Amino acid sequence: MTVKLLLLKSGEDIIADVKEMVTGTEEDPKVIGYFLNKPCVVRMKDYTPIQDDETTEEKQKQAYQIKFYPWIPLAKEPVIPLTTEWVVTMVDPIDKLLNLYVEEILEYGQPDQSNSTSEQSDSDQ
Repeated sequence: MTVKLLLLKSGEDIIADVKEMVTGTEEDPKVIGYFLNKPCVVRMKDYTPIQDDETTEEKQKQAYQIKFYPWIPLAKEPVIPLTTEWVVTMVDPIDKLLNLYVEEILEYGQPDQSNSTSEQSDSDQ
């Protein structure tokens, strides 16, 4: 899994699990685009606290909220191809954004993997 944050020509910030679309030979590969798995538009919104009894430090920590919106929400496929011409830049997301995307989008609805077989074997003893 390679989660990247992309800035598109349209000005949208997209986060997705990205795979390269390659053509050519092994000696001379050429990236012509990307396959975006479960792409989402990322938007930062100002956080407006409801209560005024929060300290200044708490307000600074909660200054922004991150919202994910499906990119091309009516597409039947979860993987969307994108040509390189539409990508202005591609970077690694900060850890908090990466973790939020993995938990809320990529792993949504999947069973919790934290219960390993080692925990089950301990209870059997």
